[in-house]
Amino acid sequence: MNEVIDFFSKHTTEEVAEFLLGMYLEHEINGQTLGGYIVDCEAYLGPEDEAAHSFGMRNTPRVQAMYQKPGTIYLYTMHTHLILNIITQPEGIPQGVMIRGLEPAEGIDEMIQNRNGQTGSALSDGPGKLVQALRISKALYGDSIFTSVLHLVPERRRLPKTVEKLPRIGIPNKGIWTDIPLRFTVKGNPYLSKQRRSAIDPDHGWRK
Repeated sequence: MNEVIDFFSKHTTEEVAEFLLGMYLEHEINGQTLGGYIVDCEAYLGPEDEAAHSFGMRNTPRVQAMYQKPGTIYLYTMHTHLILNIITQPEGIPQGVMIRGLEPAEGIDEMIQNRNGQTGSALSDGPGKLVQALRISKALYGDSIFTSVLHLVPERRRLPKTVEKLPRIGIPNKGIWTDIPLRFTVKGNPYLSKQRRSAIDPDHGWRK
C-alpha cells in the first residue's frame, strides 16, 4: 500500500485516474468481503474545472472532504444515488477521481442481492450501481481509501491492454471542460457505462 500512497503524492490527478484502472477495490462489511476491479473513472481538477464541486474553490460542508489528504473518500448524492470519489492531491488542493465502473470479482451473489437482482454488466456499470452493489454508505465519508473497511488492494491489481480516454459523462454546458478527455476506461471491458456489446473484448480488456 505504501507504493500506492507514494504514487498519489507524486502524480497528477489524471495520472492517478489512469493508475486506478485495474486496481482492486474491496469492502469488508458484516463479515463479508465484496470487491472488484476498477474499470472506469473520471478526473475532476478542482478550482479551474467547471464540472468539479470545488470549482472556484467552493468549500461547503458537503465538499469539505475534497480539501483533505490524498486518499480521502468523498461521497455525495446525485439523483438519489450515492457516488464514490477519491481525493488525489495534497490538503487544500481539491481534486479527485470519481469511480464510474467496477468489474465484480468477490461476493458477487451478495452484490446481486444488494442490486435487487440485477446481474451481468447492469450489476456495476455505473457510479451509483457500483456503490449500491458494494453496499457503500455515507458513513465512510472522510475515511481513507488506504485504511478504511473500503480500501484498495494493490496486490490484486490487473493491467489493462489499452486505456481509452474520453470526455466525461453528463456534464453539458461546462465550456471547454465538457469535451476534455478526463474519463479513463479499460477499453473493451463490459462494465463500462453504455458499453456496446460489439465493443466488448473477450478478455474484458485485461492483459494476460
